[in-house]
Amino acid sequence: MKDSIFNEYINAQTPEIQLLLNSLYQAIQHVAPGATEKMSYGMPTFYLNGNLVHFAAYKNHIGFYPAPSGITNFADELKPYKTSKGAIQFPIDKPLPLELIQKITAFRVIENLNKSR
Repeated sequence: MKDSIFNEYINAQTPEIQLLLNSLYQAIQHVAPGATEKMSYGMPTFYLNGNLVHFAAYKNHIGFYPAPSGITNFADELKPYKTSKGAIQFPIDKPLPLELIQKITAFRVIENLNKSR
C-alpha cells in the first residue's frame, strides 16, 4: 500500500487482518480515487463532499460503514451479512465481497457528489 494515513491503523493489526484491510482499502480507492483519507471516529475514513465510508477491524469481523443509504440500497445483496442501520459486518474467516464493497462505495460517491448540487 502506498503512503496512506491509514498505514499505522492497518499495521497495528494481525497479518491476516492486514491483508483484508489492504484489499478493502484498494477496492475502495479504486472506485473513489478523488476521496481524501482521514481518521474519523477512530476509524479509517474516506471523505468526498462529506464522509463517504469508514472501515474498522474487530476480533471476528471487518466493519464497513457506508451510511444507512449504502445499506438500504443493497439490502438484497447484503442478506448474507449482519447489518444494522449504518454498519455491515464481514466475517474475517471468509473472503471480503470486494465487488459488492466497490458497488456500495460507487453508490456513495454519486450520492455525496449530488449533495453539492
